[in-house]
Amino acid sequence: MSVVVRFAPSPTGRMHVGNARVALVNWLFARRHGGVFILRVDDTDTERSRQEYTEAIREDLEWLGLLWDRTESQSARMDRYAAAADRLRQAGRLYPCYETPEELEGKRKRQLARGQPPLYDRAALKLTDEEKRKLEAEGRRPHWRFLIERTEIVWDDVVHGEWRFDGAKLNDPVLVRGDGQPLFPLSSAVDDIEMGITHVIRGEDHVSTTAAQTQIAPALGAKAPAFAHLPLMSDAGGQGLSKRLGSLSLGEMRADGIEAMAVNSYLARLGSPDPIVPAIRLDELSEGFEVSRLGRAGPKFDLAELRILNAKILALLPYEAVAVHLAALGMARADERFWLAVRGNLEKLSDARQWHDVCYGEVRPVIDDPAFTAAAAKLLPEEPWDERTWSAWTGTVKAATGKSGKSLFMPLRLALTGADHGPELKNLLPLVGRSRALARLGGKTA
Repeated sequence: MSVVVRFAPSPTGRMHVGNARVALVNWLFARRHGGVFILRVDDTDTERSRQEYTEAIREDLEWLGLLWDRTESQSARMDRYAAAADRLRQAGRLYPCYETPEELEGKRKRQLARGQPPLYDRAALKLTDEEKRKLEAEGRRPHWRFLIERTEIVWDDVVHGEWRFDGAKLNDPVLVRGDGQPLFPLSSAVDDIEMGITHVIRGEDHVSTTAAQTQIAPALGAKAPAFAHLPLMSDAGGQGLSKRLGSLSLGEMRADGIEAMAVNSYLARLGSPDPIVPAIRLDELSEGFEVSRLGRAGPKFDLAELRILNAKILALLPYEAVAVHLAALGMARADERFWLAVRGNLEKLSDARQWHDVCYGEVRPVIDDPAFTAAAAKLLPEEPWDERTWSAWTGTVKAATGKSGKSLFMPLRLALTGADHGPELKNLLPLVGRSRALARLGGKTA
């Protein structure tokens, strides 16, 4: 199967995890089938679109590793939408409407008061040419609606299965504003046709748009693509996500030390019956990926669960994957030996700084029993040390002092690291070294 998909964000705010999920699912689907992933920026809304948001979208996708095969900008394709609108006008499927927003709102309120669905009443279709000229002479500029055929609309949704709409209960969507700006239902349909999109994978908030686009595509002489509508994600409290409000933004997560593959691993399985497992490469997620496995219920994004997964990801990462980042965080002596010793005890990468200080910097020891730690210091073996040194030394201390279990190990940990938990000391002790260990066991900051 030849697959072409697109991620089509509007640059009106920062990406949140809901947007990221749509992008990831499209990317994984494309890679699963050896297809093409297009980044298509929906920047036709010149009032709200911002270049800084376009750059932020690219930055977020690059951080996630969701590299695109090509990019498109809808603002560069305005002539294509104008041409399509002309074809729909000629076919009698796009008609001018002259109501003001206030007049449309008045109609809507009256319909609701009568218990009727708030659908456009198609009053504009009854206007004569003379009436249209008179309205335009008054300064009214028409917006253009697509004439929906009032028949049953059916498509087989990849996620939801068969989806049915009664065309008689569907609003005629506005495709072109009064100022000539094309709106999403038109620009999206035109691009999907001309770019050869085979599958449109997006949020289920676009379902009514899809119903219209299943008629717009044939009206333009093309076949509509396959559709998959993902249920909308909420936060752990059930609140919806908004990029304008910065809900769970990727930029904030990145700044907070969340790993990209933690986000990818979480989103790739969230809402499916498959377990969420840590993956350190995207190809681990794309192998066997099926959109149809994603459930119909709206998933909840739990940041606490993501943090747990983040720790699991870090525990799996090889040194090569983090070396540059550790150096950038100021951990100049963080070599592979250090990384392998501490990676299983980190919630985020920056937490390694604490253990870098323990191994190579100064630590204020915690000494509750000076006599015991002094006795232990006298039994420290000479270097070189390796991972067997800790066991040999504590065995000697146990025999000499009679201490065992927690009463043996906890005072040594507190003295050597200043903390009551952390990486295994068999791995840390050789990095701390004999001189620092002696000083700390003696109660000195070293």
